[in-house]
Parts: sequence; C-alpha cells; structure tokens
Amino acid sequence: MPETQNIEYKSIWKDEYLKWICGFANTQGGTLYIGKDDNGNVVGVKNAGKLLEELPNKITTILGIVAAINLHETPDGEFIEIEVEPHPNPVNYKGEYHLRSGSTKQELKGAALDKFLLHKQGKHWDGVVIPNVSVADLKPETFDFFRKKGVTSQRTER
Repeated sequence: MPETQNIEYKSIWKDEYLKWICGFANTQGGTLYIGKDDNGNVVGVKNAGKLLEELPNKITTILGIVAAINLHETPDGEFIEIEVEPHPNPVNYKGEYHLRSGSTKQELKGAALDKFLLHKQGKHWDGVVIPNVSVADLKPETFDFFRKKGVTSQRTER
C-alpha cells in the first residue's frame, strides 16, 4: 500500500520524523510506520525495544501530545506503528508548524501559518483585533467606501 494523506513509511527512526508526527496532529491525524519501505513492505527496525521506551517521551516532551505506539512482529521483522490523533489546538515542533498535505509534510510559514493559526482558533483575519487602534483612528470616508461596496455587491442592504 502506498503512502497517503494518513500513512507514512520510514525504514529507520530519525528524530526529524517528529515533524511528520506534528504534521499528522495538525491535520486529520495519521499513522507513521518505522521499519517499512516506501511501499509498505516490512524491512524491520533495529532497537525496537529502545524506541518503544524513547518515542513516547520524545513525542510528549517535544510536541506536547500523546501518541499510541505499538510494536508489531512479522516473519519479515519487527516494525513500529505510531498512531497520531488530530488535535484541535496547533502543535509545533521546536517553534515550527507542520501539516500533512497529500503524502507530503509541509512547513507552514508567513501568511499560510497565520491562516492556519487563526483557523485553529476558529477565527478569520477580519475578526482579529489590532492593538492600540480604535474606531476614532479610522477615516469616516473609508467606512463610507466599504458600505457602498457592500451595497453594490449585495452583501449589505444599506
């Protein structure tokens, strides 16, 4: 089975794969398999016992989430399954925000990061309060302009 939106295969463990776990947590959730090739075939994982002890602590300490970690034994070798639930709040990896898009991991930056963080809070750009700015600081003609545009586009009545 190929990699998908919710499935990622890695033949060995590297700490940078915490970014993939972060990406799953920030989207629909997913499963990371350690000890499988890119096609999902078991290649085995070394030090499975050590990883079973280390991974839960790394995930919790660095990402602040809990993931289910399971060891599977097959005739072809052992592999580890890390199941990640989607999280309602943004999850970051050392200040970086990642998400899963298709079968890739993307780091969010700039406007995409702003939009993501607002969305996780249930907000939009136009609902964010700007500090130290009041209605008195704005020009009345700007309000008139937007009212006219709203009537023209039929988004408002007056």
